[in-house]
Parts: sequence; structure tokens; C-alpha cells
Amino acid sequence: MLQLENVCLQREGRTVLRDLSGRFPPGSLTAVIGPNGAGKSTLLAALAGDLPPASGRIVRAPGLRMAYLPQISALDRHFPLQVHEVVALGLWPQLGPWRGLSRAQRDQVQAALHEVGLAELARQPLQTLSTGQFQRMLFARLILQDAQFLLLDEPFAAMDEPSTQDLLALLQRWRDQGRTVVTVLHDLAQVREHFSHALLLAGHAVAWGPVTEVLQPAPLQRAGYLLPALHAHTLRGHCA
Repeated sequence: MLQLENVCLQREGRTVLRDLSGRFPPGSLTAVIGPNGAGKSTLLAALAGDLPPASGRIVRAPGLRMAYLPQISALDRHFPLQVHEVVALGLWPQLGPWRGLSRAQRDQVQAALHEVGLAELARQPLQTLSTGQFQRMLFARLILQDAQFLLLDEPFAAMDEPSTQDLLALLQRWRDQGRTVVTVLHDLAQVREHFSHALLLAGHAVAWGPVTEVLQPAPLQRAGYLLPALHAHTLRGHCA
């Protein structure tokens, strides 16, 4: 579905990730992990198409439907919208700028809200939502996007434990439906318990494969988990 071929990524002229090659197994849950500055969010932006590689290439299957959820801190929570209106944006490719929702589409919105436990808050303004409720709403929008490949950047940051467990269960359902999910995470216990694969970054791919192989002491130490954090500015080498 999606493959990286010797990808090198830069931001503001600085190399953040280099020499990255591999593929995400279809129908897998992959956790992208690594110390601060390892290039995790940069990678997701590139996979989503928001950041072109400085060198190498990212190959996507023709017609691949993708959805991208950036970090919640990057989202504006002050738009004068209600919860159901934000969720309905997941149907945007079907609607375009001028068409209203059909009865069937309104039912889809309500069903997505019900699946994430927000059915009773459909008419609430965004400003009234807690962090957990806001993230649940964004997951409802993802449901309506019906993507084959989902990119989630720290989706459980600052969330309460019940909300986190509910959304982790939703990821499991997506996997069971054959969807591929790539998620930036910091909690290695969550990775061990809920994810099948992991990509360990430290400016390059330290390890990439089944979780049981990646979360071993040696690769974690090489990535800086047991040593002072390795930041991107310490990278040697540049994009070709």
C-alpha cells in the first residue's frame, strides 16, 4: 500500500530523517517511536503528502485512501462549529462545497458519534469539549473518511485513561477491518500491548518490524532510550 525508498527528509534545510526504506504491512498497527527530535512527526507529515522528500521517494498504491490526524495541539479548537458539523467534514469528498447532508449521511454522522461515545454531544460547540471529547470527535470524523491507511500523530496525548482505552479498541477494530494504521506513540507499554509492528527512529530507522523484535534492549539503547536522548541536530550525513 505504501513504501519508502531511501527517503531523506528535511525541515528548514536541516536533515531530520535519512536513509529510510521499508513498507507498512497491510492491515497492521504500526507504532512510530523514538526520543524527542527523532523525526516521528516529520515522517507522518511526509507520509500524508504534506512534506516532499528531499531525496528518495514515497510510493503509494494507486487510489489509496488516506487520512491524517495531526497532533491535537496543532488544531484550532475555537471555530464556531458544533460537534456534528466537524464530524460531517469526514464526508467532504462526497459532498463538495455546496451540497447538504442527505438523511442517510446524517445517520452516518450520528452512528460515528455513537461509536466514539459522543452521540449526546452532537450539538455541543467545540469550545465546551474536554481534550478527550475533542479527540473522540476527531476519531468520529476519521470513521466517516473511510480511509484504508490512517496516520495518527500522538492521538492519546493528554487524554484520560477511559478515553484512551476506548480509542485503542477502535484502532483494533480498524485493523480487523483490514485497515493499516500508523501511530506516533510515546508509551511503550501501549505499544507492547496493542500494536503488531513498530518503527524505532533516531534520525534514521534503528529497527522496523514486529514489536517483539523492535522493543528489545539493544535497539532501544541505540535509539537513546537508555542513554541521553539523540536529537536530530546530531545527525551525520545529508540528503543526497
